[in-house]
Amino acid sequence: MGDILVGTASWTDKSLIDSGWYPSDAKSAEDRLKFYASNFPLVEVDSTYYFPPSEDNSERWVERTPEGFTFNIKAFSLLTGHPTRAEALYKDIPKPEDKKRLYPGDLASKDMDEVWDRFLSALTPLHDAGKLGAILFQFPPWFVISRKNKGYILECAKRCAPYKICVELRNETWMKDDNLTETIEFLEGHGLPLVCVDMPQGFKSSLPPVAAATAELAVIRFHGRNAEEWESGSVQKRFRYLYSEKELKEWVPKIKSVAAEAASTHVLMNNCHADYAQRNARELAHLLER
Repeated sequence: MGDILVGTASWTDKSLIDSGWYPSDAKSAEDRLKFYASNFPLVEVDSTYYFPPSEDNSERWVERTPEGFTFNIKAFSLLTGHPTRAEALYKDIPKPEDKKRLYPGDLASKDMDEVWDRFLSALTPLHDAGKLGAILFQFPPWFVISRKNKGYILECAKRCAPYKICVELRNETWMKDDNLTETIEFLEGHGLPLVCVDMPQGFKSSLPPVAAATAELAVIRFHGRNAEEWESGSVQKRFRYLYSEKELKEWVPKIKSVAAEAASTHVLMNNCHADYAQRNARELAHLLER
């Protein structure tokens, strides 16, 4: 069985800081990351979805964490086809002046190449230090199963190499009926990790809680089961869900099954409200140890 790393999808969330999870003397960003890294071996950087990372930040993260600590990085929204705030784009990249939200088609091809190059270059310090886990490509709900979209997933993997990527899908067509086998075989055939998810069911963006290892790295993300608020538009409300011990126990045999087929398994709690993710991550880690 490969290593199982358990962590959370944030260490800087305001509601987490306000929750009292950090000790009173952990007042700076440096102190909080050091404290987090003393409790968990893995974290997912969510902020890079909203604003691309900087090399300076990557260097700080390397300095503030122990050897063997792992960062997964969420891909910048423009790279996954999500609407991106114009002010989040690099200032010197040409963009339409009349648009507040940008899509890849709004930029010239050479400018999109530049965005890719800068995003990946900023992660070099993490990679060189052996602390870069995988880049999470979470695709939007309108990203349906198709030859074109499969091609784009492969393009993302090629652009990112030698960095690893993992693929989170948010459209039911990828796993509906016979498409499940097709999706698993596609990712497995190209050595790309499918991000297994626990999330509310019954929405077009819902994927079933499939547990499958399609590459040497396996990734499992817990989004909570707050169905009432899933499409509310509020990130805080959507992820305001604390898993019960019974719900976490449901995943223990699934995680171990995945870990038996992968060299390394990353388990991330994304129910980032107050200290819910940290409490559930610690509880799940204990259940897996037992």
